[in-house]
Amino acid sequence: MATKPKAKKKTNSKKSASAAPRSGPPRQSRARVRPPPPPRLTLKQELMMMARDGARSLERLFLTLIVLMVVAGLTFGAWSLRPIPSYSSEEVKDGSPFDVTFKVENKDPWFPLANLKVGCVLDHVRASGLPPTLLEATDVRFSSRTTTGLEPGESATFTCPYRMLIGHPINDDPGIVQRSEIYFQAKYDLPLIGSIRLTDNSARFFLNTRLLPPRWTSKP
Repeated sequence: MATKPKAKKKTNSKKSASAAPRSGPPRQSRARVRPPPPPRLTLKQELMMMARDGARSLERLFLTLIVLMVVAGLTFGAWSLRPIPSYSSEEVKDGSPFDVTFKVENKDPWFPLANLKVGCVLDHVRASGLPPTLLEATDVRFSSRTTTGLEPGESATFTCPYRMLIGHPINDDPGIVQRSEIYFQAKYDLPLIGSIRLTDNSARFFLNTRLLPPRWTSKP
């Protein structure tokens, strides 16, 4: 009895299938394509860029200077408007000229001298070796409306205890008064900003004997 021949394995079809090209877009190369370098600027273009940068820098500098000038102007204007106390003395009629009563006045029409403290300074006495000495004013009498400062147009009186200086014979030497120069130091709150204290020193005063009766006047 005749036998049937065995069927051959289908290898040719698999080979042909694997050998067939795959459909779809081609694979991109792993190496990235570098962009071309930018064109080099000419000398004229470089100079133009430098000129623009310089103009911008000058403009910023100019604006900064304008802002600083405006701030400085406002600060100077506010500082020039601050109230400054003025001083005068009563006539010397009896006793020592050091015992005369002085007057402090707020002549500013807008701002008060708040929390005012007045000090008396014996600046120097010629040929005495006495250093400048600060003493607190005594017998300070404010107006009836306030007891700590001066409103615009108000004044107060005070005396200076120069005769209390120890070791200097002010009482025994009447000529020492004519060789002396004094001034006053005021401390008060900055208007609108009470947390800042201002210190103002007055002009120097001397005993003017050309006036009758004599009185303390500021030096010209």
